[in-house]
Amino acid sequence: MKMATEKTPIAGMNFETALAELEDIVEKLESGKVDLEASIAIYERGEALKKHCEKLLKDAEARIEKITLKADGTPSGTEPLDAG
Repeated sequence: MKMATEKTPIAGMNFETALAELEDIVEKLESGKVDLEASIAIYERGEALKKHCEKLLKDAEARIEKITLKADGTPSGTEPLDAG
């Protein structure tokens, strides 16, 4: 898996790469070893990564369909999965 850096554009990241960077940011912030200015910068990037991951998940949910069956159990088509 390609590792992202703090300079990698978020919009082009796949879910796994964005999540890995977000986990790295959380680890850095929790360590307490990052100065205040850097903490603010990586927190802001983390917030953007979180929003990006949420959007990717929502888009994936919208594409998931469930197979509908006829009374005899044979497939009759698909319909959107009710995520709510």
